[in-house]
Amino acid sequence: MVMGPTHAMSGAAAGLAVATLLPATWGGPSSLAETFVWAGVCAGAALLPDLDHPQSTVARSFGVVSQLGSEGINTASAAFYGLTRTAKDGHRSDGHRTLTHTLLFAILLGAAVSALVTAFGKPAIIGTLFLTLGLAIRGLAGDWSKKQGWLAVTLSAALLSVLVWQAIPAETGSASLGLAVAFGCIVHCLGDGITKEGIPFLAPLVVVRGKRWWEFTLPSLIRIRADGPFEKVVLLPALTVITVALAVWAVPEFSATVEAALAGP
Repeated sequence: MVMGPTHAMSGAAAGLAVATLLPATWGGPSSLAETFVWAGVCAGAALLPDLDHPQSTVARSFGVVSQLGSEGINTASAAFYGLTRTAKDGHRSDGHRTLTHTLLFAILLGAAVSALVTAFGKPAIIGTLFLTLGLAIRGLAGDWSKKQGWLAVTLSAALLSVLVWQAIPAETGSASLGLAVAFGCIVHCLGDGITKEGIPFLAPLVVVRGKRWWEFTLPSLIRIRADGPFEKVVLLPALTVITVALAVWAVPEFSATVEAALAGP
């Protein structure tokens, strides 16, 4: 799989790009603060699918709690695969890269977040921010978060979630947060889709050659090796530059100044 920092950075970049283009009437951010929160949620949600792997770094983000949750997700994913597979899909001993790596999961999770925020307001907003921002810290901080351990990630996520929840009011936050979570999960899947392993992105909705869990991959010549030289030397630095540029561009005063300068006298 693509590594955590790359997933998180791609989620942040994609989140900033969509946040600046998506109208508020469609669930997009309506302020600069919301834009950055939206990007942070996307960055964290871009790590969510890997919670189906109990041995992954992201599964240890919140200590034993996330570890147990990961075990449960893995078991549920394996059961779902077993219920929906065809004879050609074969047997699996675990649920990694099954349910959580699908478009169906992203849509259902986004809808669930929207429903929870609509029903419970502030507590659901803080809970969503805590989970996604914690995962974003784990991914974006890289080695720092690993060395400091799950407690530092948990405390940082708790502080951030309380500080920024007001940026997404309860009356408008349901659609915005739900979309950000769903979009982040999709970004994760697309990232894994460029690796040699591939992902079952359209499973179990689309059957191909008798398989519900067929894996989407790129042509072999343009696939990348996870944690390989291309990801470390090219992909992650490029995503970092793009994310910083999009963050600066999102500031209205800056973008207006640049547009005025380009327009000339």
